[in-house]
Amino acid sequence: MEYRIYFKSPIGFLEIIADDKNILAINFKKQAKNNNSNALSKRCVVELKEYFSGTRKKFTVPIRLSGTPWQQKVWLALSQVPYGATISYVDLAAMAGKPKAARAVGGAVNKNPIPIIIPCHRVVGSSGKLVGYEGGLWRKKALLVGELS
Repeated sequence: MEYRIYFKSPIGFLEIIADDKNILAINFKKQAKNNNSNALSKRCVVELKEYFSGTRKKFTVPIRLSGTPWQQKVWLALSQVPYGATISYVDLAAMAGKPKAARAVGGAVNKNPIPIIIPCHRVVGSSGKLVGYEGGLWRKKALLVGELS
């Protein structure tokens, strides 16, 4: 069974989807719907609140990533980028074992089902400029500014 909980965060409503064992997805939403939560989805909300308040730098909720082997490799590499740091698509491609695959990395980052926990907001262009974010560049900027403050 899947459970959903809606959390009004500083960057808008987040829909957290969980099963009995793992967080499956975090989606940006315009409004909340009815919650059908479980203990794990509630724990995720607590960890997200701590992250947004600046007291949590690493998440401990269990996650399950569904994607291609390439996407999972990129997401695993992305999960190693520390709090408050950024990485370019080129450098992330190198971390994922394919230094010339920056565009393919961009495609995988764009499909990240668990943003914030898998920190796709930390990926920037080679020049350091903020580029592309499924949730909108304003959210990406807010997440990075929050980590640096």
